[in-house]
Amino acid sequence: MAQGKKTEMLFLSEPDMLKAGVLDAKMCVDTLVEMFKLLYKGDFREGGPNNNSHGIAIRFPKESPFPNMPLDGPDRRFMAMPAYLGGRFNVCGEKWYGSNVVNPSRGLPRSVLMVMLNDPDTCEPIALMSANLLSAMRTGSVPGVGTRFLARKDASTLAIIGAGPINRACAMGIASQMENLKTVYIYDIFPENAEKFKNWAVSELDANLEYVICETTEDAVVHGDVISVAASRFKPVVIKDEWLQKGCTIILTGASEIDSSFWRSAKVVMDNPSMHVDYMQEAHASGDLKKAYANMMGYKLYECVDDGTVPPLETLPGLGGIACGEQKGRESDDERVVLLTGGMPIEDVAWGYTLYQRAKEMGLGQTLKIWDEPHWF
Repeated sequence: MAQGKKTEMLFLSEPDMLKAGVLDAKMCVDTLVEMFKLLYKGDFREGGPNNNSHGIAIRFPKESPFPNMPLDGPDRRFMAMPAYLGGRFNVCGEKWYGSNVVNPSRGLPRSVLMVMLNDPDTCEPIALMSANLLSAMRTGSVPGVGTRFLARKDASTLAIIGAGPINRACAMGIASQMENLKTVYIYDIFPENAEKFKNWAVSELDANLEYVICETTEDAVVHGDVISVAASRFKPVVIKDEWLQKGCTIILTGASEIDSSFWRSAKVVMDNPSMHVDYMQEAHASGDLKKAYANMMGYKLYECVDDGTVPPLETLPGLGGIACGEQKGRESDDERVVLLTGGMPIEDVAWGYTLYQRAKEMGLGQTLKIWDEPHWF
């Protein structure tokens, strides 16, 4: 009779992740450039019929006869985001999290996230790691990749629209790619959040930069060579075409409403065009197209695609094609470029695997036994 195989995995706490370099924005951007190249070549798999699914969510009812059933609320859900990534990574993984806006009043982050990595052949778990910082940094580093390939080389100003934790990570990713950054303009609907962002940036981003708190969205946007929008989808940011100056790069990580005239005149780049094609198809099948589009980042883009004033999404360049040198990014210093991001599980897997390898090299974490020998096999 064959002998069963011993199985162990590495557990990495948030302090372990910090020691492994989870907040190293430049390393994260470099990792995601590798990931985008693999995405473009097709060396990946995600869920869904087209291998492009963001994930699957558990959502709760507005009312329930069951006393313990959670009820619906803003951003209230559990979500599983599985993926396989090839290349040097060659790993399967999943990000799993729950989200509840009440959590900060309990001393907790709004979302609590974990990432599991598995051997793609034996299917054994190899690591379980705290992922709040991992997820934030992979989100923020996509704008960093966008800045590397799409921003003007002489770009010196950054406009922050929405001064929450995600835009902190976006600022880190973007700043790691802006050699000439001098001034950061900050706007949030809540002035106290803008002040908190400034204090954080002076302490943890770069104390030598100039920070300007703005009174309106326009005051920040008109000054931005690079503009990072990462605000809640429940209160979308309204941006007028005339505020967006020639040569700017605007990166949408959060909800926004930008004039249709901008979408028709700007160069549109996507993190993964095929994923956004799927989003459009799902919106058309929803039965309420206007409502579905209103919940999507940059929703007026999709209306322009529908009316034929913007080319079909599948023909637009993606970060992977640009990183591989097979599609064009910025073509002139006067061009206005917009990057639309949607978040992908392969980002979590790429950054999680990189940190797992570093943690092993540094002797971090706790080894957890699954079994010495499986009881049944």
